[in-house]
Parts: sequence; structure tokens; C-alpha cells
Amino acid sequence: MPPMTLLAAAVIVYDRDAGRVVLLRRGAGAKYGHGLWDLPIGKCDPGEPVTEAAARELYEETGVTVRPEDLRVAHLVHGAWGVEAPDGYLTVVFAVERWGGEPENREPGKHDHVGWVPVGELPQEFVPGSAAALGEYLRGGGVGVSLRGWAAGPPPQLGGTLSEG
Repeated sequence: MPPMTLLAAAVIVYDRDAGRVVLLRRGAGAKYGHGLWDLPIGKCDPGEPVTEAAARELYEETGVTVRPEDLRVAHLVHGAWGVEAPDGYLTVVFAVERWGGEPENREPGKHDHVGWVPVGELPQEFVPGSAAALGEYLRGGGVGVSLRGWAAGPPPQLGGTLSEG
């Protein structure tokens, strides 16, 4: 079987007026990151568009509803490997500023806290890829890419020399 990259979706729910975002803290029953804060996130089901997966996972974890068409790509996280993703994963991080409902912990077996967190009080104990995505978004940096677990090396050779023009 050829290598398969796991596709996941995360959502930054940003209340710009109140200066807060929806976060969750991974509990003892989480598959990874126990005690770390994270964005609502989950993997896509087979044949499911990533926008629908984002809206579904957000609702399943927090009870917050969004329309898939209101989601905007904020960041990409590409990991070389991960839990349930030995061949790597790609997380599409969306941002949304329109939602319905108030966050609640709908998966207490996985999370020990779900709720609004002021952007000036973001926790330091954060899942690294999600922290990078959230930070970049809040700084207004546009769509960014975070690489996790890839070996750093020299840039690929382009066959010739580059000159300043």
C-alpha cells in the first residue's frame, strides 16, 4: 500500500470584538498532548471535504457551529509523522469570525477544558503546530506554513547559479 498522508482540519474561532478565541486543553484520554492546549481539530473522514470536516469536528468537540463556506484558510501544518499518521499529516487550519452557540466540553473523555481564552492570556503549554498557526493568524501574517518533524537540510539545487538581479 502506498504511503498515505492523514488530512486533518482545525478551526480558529476568533471573537475579534471581545479579543478571545475558543481553545481546548487535552485531557488524560487524548491520544497525544496530554495537558496541552489546542485548537479544535480532527481528521477528515474518507470522502469528506476538509471544510466539512472542520465544521463537524468543531461542533463535535465544542458545540460551536459554523458554516463551511464561512471558513477561511489561515495556516497549513505539514508533519512528517504523527499519531495515527506514520506517513505524515497535513492540517488545514481555518479561521472563522461567525459562529453559533457557546463552547462547551462535548468530549470530556478527551479534553479537560473547552472555552474562550483572551488572546492576551494564551497559555504557553500549547501543541506546537497549533500554537504557530494561531500566533501567525493573530499577528495578521497571512496564510503560513509550519513544518513539523522534517529534517532540515540545504535547499534543493536548481541546476545553475542564482544571481541578484
